[in-house]
Amino acid sequence: MTTEKAPLWTSDEIAKATSGVASTEFSVFGVTFDSREVEPGDLFIALSGEATDGHRFLEQAYASKAWGAVVSQDTPHPHVRVADTMAALEELGGAARARTDAKIIGVTGSVGKTGTKEALFAALDRCDPGRAHRSVKSYNNHTGVPLSLSRMPADTRFGIFEMGMNHAGELSALTRLVRPHVAIVTAIAPAHTAFFKDESAIADAKGEIFQGLEPGGTAIIPFDSPHRDRLIAAARPHAESIVTFGFGEGADVRAVEKMRMSAGGTFVTARLGEREVSYTISQPGDHWISNSLAILAAVDAVGGDLASAGLALADFGGLPGRGARFLAKVGDGDALVIDESYNANPSSMRATLAVLGAEKDRRKLVVLGEMRELGEHSDAYHAELSAPIGEASVSRAILVGPGMAPLASALEGRIDFVHVATAAEARDRLMAELAPGDAVLIKGSNAVGLSAVVAALAGTK
Repeated sequence: MTTEKAPLWTSDEIAKATSGVASTEFSVFGVTFDSREVEPGDLFIALSGEATDGHRFLEQAYASKAWGAVVSQDTPHPHVRVADTMAALEELGGAARARTDAKIIGVTGSVGKTGTKEALFAALDRCDPGRAHRSVKSYNNHTGVPLSLSRMPADTRFGIFEMGMNHAGELSALTRLVRPHVAIVTAIAPAHTAFFKDESAIADAKGEIFQGLEPGGTAIIPFDSPHRDRLIAAARPHAESIVTFGFGEGADVRAVEKMRMSAGGTFVTARLGEREVSYTISQPGDHWISNSLAILAAVDAVGGDLASAGLALADFGGLPGRGARFLAKVGDGDALVIDESYNANPSSMRATLAVLGAEKDRRKLVVLGEMRELGEHSDAYHAELSAPIGEASVSRAILVGPGMAPLASALEGRIDFVHVATAAEARDRLMAELAPGDAVLIKGSNAVGLSAVVAALAGTK
């Protein structure tokens, strides 16, 4: 016996949620605001912004077999007409949140939020296959969060949503839309410091996630963070339960043993109150152990199965741009590539350099792009990377972008390096120098474009 998949939204439901008027009856099975991503059966929301107007791409969306659209202008195709399409997206996301009985988890942090969100989804999907939902990619801003909510089926059991911010006040608005039962802060680190006076201000902005907690909600906070008490104070007015995670004595969810595995992952024994759980993390590095502890805390808080979560962590692979590993063909052999090209800040740079340093019996190279949005302390943050580069026993460094000039000065006379202006130059240098048996870490702010270097090594470009 087979059953047809229920539609995600009907035109009547969309019209009711957005105070709009439907031109005709229709149903949709997905939602997008990017005409390039339209799949058959989708709803296309024609957002109007400063750079472009989604109404210009209506014909393209329908040609790709969108079954309906949310518009504020005339179109002969099936649609729901509204006054403001951005407001309609938020209202549709709010309606999706209101109609579900799912346990909702919000994830934020300076580093690790996307990986934690994806691993948490894998863990909860393993607990109840097909009943978990999460935001895709890094859709974590004022458009991405309501879009991710609007895509959540009504019968979802677990919803996991990443929330990001560049300025104070942004998370406050997002978390009130998501209304999580559990709110996680993965870590606080220098990121977007151009918009904050100091790291404490970043902690305050991240702590806004607790403002949207549902009654009886749980706040999950990094125990080892110097901002732990600040985050606890931010959570206390909104959370019924506050759970800390980390390595230090006193953490509610604590790693009591860790052992690096020959395949590169880590075997961990964690204590949750009176319980102990042993599991393997496929991804190397203490930062991933920390992420896994937050994941266990969240799974426990929403009533998921910890044993299933442990199995999911063992199977969870690296994400493209965020720790994915592969062997690149080099001459008669291959080289290990660690792809961290999506983003970078001082904390994540140190963490991934430590992962590279743990690689045995390999010559170690790095392609490091400048770290953006670090404000007046940018030069110091870049120069300070010389210490973890030395600790990782890096033999050759390729530095990319003008922001790397302070690091180049700090490395002078210490290791072999070259400073180039563009990702294309870095690619050409690396392709000429990489040898069989090498290990190379590629990491930088996304705007530097180091994903092109990864693509060249993978043979996709």
